[in-house]
Amino acid sequence: MDWLAVVPFAVVILMAVWTKEVIPSLFLGVIAAGFLSELHWLDGLTATLRYIIEGLTDPNNLKIIIFLYLFSALVSLIKMAGGIKGFVRVASSKVKTKKSAIFLTWISAVGTFAAPSFRIVTIAPVMKALRKKVSMTKEELGFIIETTASPLIVLIPIATAFVGYMTSVIELSIHQANIEGDAYSLYIRSIPFNFFAFAMLATGIYFAFFHNAKKPPRVTDEAEKDEEWVDCHPVVAKDLPERPIFLILPLISIIFFTFFFMYVLGLGSGTRGLEIFLEANVLDAMVFGLLITMVWLVLVLLREFKLKTMMTFLVDGGNEMMGVIVLLTLVWALSKGSEAMHFADIISSSLSWIPPSLVAGLVFLVGCALSYFIGSSWGTWGILMPVGVSIAQVSGVDLAFVIGAVFASGTFGAFASPLSDDTNTTAGILDLNPMQYAKFKLKPSIIAAAIAGVLFFALPLFIW
Repeated sequence: MDWLAVVPFAVVILMAVWTKEVIPSLFLGVIAAGFLSELHWLDGLTATLRYIIEGLTDPNNLKIIIFLYLFSALVSLIKMAGGIKGFVRVASSKVKTKKSAIFLTWISAVGTFAAPSFRIVTIAPVMKALRKKVSMTKEELGFIIETTASPLIVLIPIATAFVGYMTSVIELSIHQANIEGDAYSLYIRSIPFNFFAFAMLATGIYFAFFHNAKKPPRVTDEAEKDEEWVDCHPVVAKDLPERPIFLILPLISIIFFTFFFMYVLGLGSGTRGLEIFLEANVLDAMVFGLLITMVWLVLVLLREFKLKTMMTFLVDGGNEMMGVIVLLTLVWALSKGSEAMHFADIISSSLSWIPPSLVAGLVFLVGCALSYFIGSSWGTWGILMPVGVSIAQVSGVDLAFVIGAVFASGTFGAFASPLSDDTNTTAGILDLNPMQYAKFKLKPSIIAAAIAGVLFFALPLFIW
């Protein structure tokens, strides 16, 4: 029966909300898709395996896996060389006032925007060391740091760990819905519609410069140890050297070579001017930029580190991304399974009654609830994007507008959920209780989500 195509997604959502675990829920969804598409126990297992293999053998998906693995490996190498610890030491010694500390938090995004976790582990130890100077509570510091993590990074269309995946979920969703279009161009067009990210950034600016911060409790001699930033995270461990140059130069290198290869690859399209960058294969350029940066950094570090030691750090660092890679594999497999069951056609025919003006708003609200309970922006995007794109197609709503709503909803969960990596990484570095810290962030998060929700419901009435 046609409605069976909806079952795998229902299994994923219900299990994710119940267990608070995305990967096992996605795995059950893929199994459900396999057995429902082939109603025989052996054929069902074969179909499940086929969906996983098809997702992994897609060239773009493999490039995303390579990029994520290389990025995590490079961060580990920068850590080994003392780049992050050196940056924290220099920054904490130079910054003297609250304004300069807040300015550092924002301006550092220029070089640490590659991933939220990378940004948090780079700037949070600095702010921890400066807490007495900035006269803010740990919760307030964490809030300011996080507003420049996921809400900012989802808006940056190049050289981030998010771009490849965000483009990938758009690609698989439009393919599933038989829509012609370029996934990267759709992502670019969707950026202005991530209203939650913009609202959260505005809230962060207000909180940093205009909000009357609470006076933090006086740091006693006994509590002095808690304020020490050394060893608050493995990237600033006591046994690491302190050389900020090994953070700054690799980041400059990645950005430079990414744009260089975008230009070189874009020349092949026959376009000129800025259109060259839009026509380039961005994912290829990002992989090439990472690879070249890693090669020259290894060659430089060979003067003082053994190659075997560096390989250990590179492999261990890359392996830290395996959880994300497994998540992506299951998202892609679920997409293949739902495509085989004609999920997009079923959604389009079953939900065609929804008024076009309500589509983006409803997608955003459902996504916010889902992302808050599972704590994963990537999981939310992978689950919800095929649904949103299919509904947008049948309702005639601008596709980029609905895509923006999906990305906005996942960004809400990454920021507000007590289960998100951002929340727990920040809380761990600043010695906060994750649940209490998430409760502190919830009110401004809901205000920003309410603003975004109003825009998603109101704009279609005036524009489309």
